[in-house]
Amino acid sequence: MTDVYVYYFMRNGGESGERSRSKRRARLETIKNMGTPVMESQIVVDHTEVDDNGFLIGGVDDGLNPMEERWAQIRSLERRAHSRDCEAEQLSETTDGARKYMLGLESRELRNQAQKLRKHRADLMSDELGAMIDAFAHVGGHPTA
Repeated sequence: MTDVYVYYFMRNGGESGERSRSKRRARLETIKNMGTPVMESQIVVDHTEVDDNGFLIGGVDDGLNPMEERWAQIRSLERRAHSRDCEAEQLSETTDGARKYMLGLESRELRNQAQKLRKHRADLMSDELGAMIDAFAHVGGHPTA
């Protein structure tokens, strides 16, 4: 199990000297020769969500709509919980009981967070659907016709 911190970063200006924010988040080790990390953009993801070059694969992006953003966060939380479950399975109850217990607690908490986001995402979807039905009814349509 490995949680990884990833950040957007300000790219070093090329010949023009202009700096621009990266489109993808990356690990600090990746960023150090490319620019300056934007520390407030830090998120935690599972190690399986980072490619061999240290960049976040897909994942949470400022350009996503709220539904896609929630889905990316849910997927990341589930992956982090799964990593903890896999590590716990490898441990012995007699020699590593405390570590195994802590991994179980962390996994449950991550899954609880994912469940809360699922509910929030469902609420957003419901609100969006209600708004579409209201708009359709407002122009004289009938949603069941």
